[in-house]
Amino acid sequence: MSVDTLMPEVVSGVEKQSFRNAMARLGAAVNIITTDGPAGRAGFTASAVCSVTDSPPTLLVCLNRAASVYEVFNANRQLCVNTLAAGHEELSALFGGKTPMEARFQASDWTTLSTGSPVLAGAVASFDCHVTQVASVGTHDVLICEIHALVCNDQTHGLIWFDRGYHHLARRDA
Repeated sequence: MSVDTLMPEVVSGVEKQSFRNAMARLGAAVNIITTDGPAGRAGFTASAVCSVTDSPPTLLVCLNRAASVYEVFNANRQLCVNTLAAGHEELSALFGGKTPMEARFQASDWTTLSTGSPVLAGAVASFDCHVTQVASVGTHDVLICEIHALVCNDQTHGLIWFDRGYHHLARRDA
């Protein structure tokens, strides 16, 4: 068997579905992104969240401009990234679907930190942020979010999205 038969075919010009299939192989934390402010309260499920720098502490969040929550987030310019714990699968699905906004928030307990954006009780971590920059890329806006407050939970296990399904991550014993 030659090495060529072991390598997948390289496709020039990446098709949308091929890209989506490849991205399904990239495990990512599951997050509920929330906001509250003059434009109202809203939230959505996202895995497109990434650390940018620790000086100042900054994350990026990708938000589709066609999303029903887009105008609220764009106007409020503040948000909280709530990283979900094992057991939050139903909540993730609720915030990822067409459920009315009030019903989404009624499904769990919430508090606030400095921005007033909803902080999920029991999240692995919550990052309370102000949006400092926005870059439009294709169908999405990349929100650059400076963290002003955070809370971590040492009592929960993690939740990731991989191969189009949820998987639990156990914490290491300290």
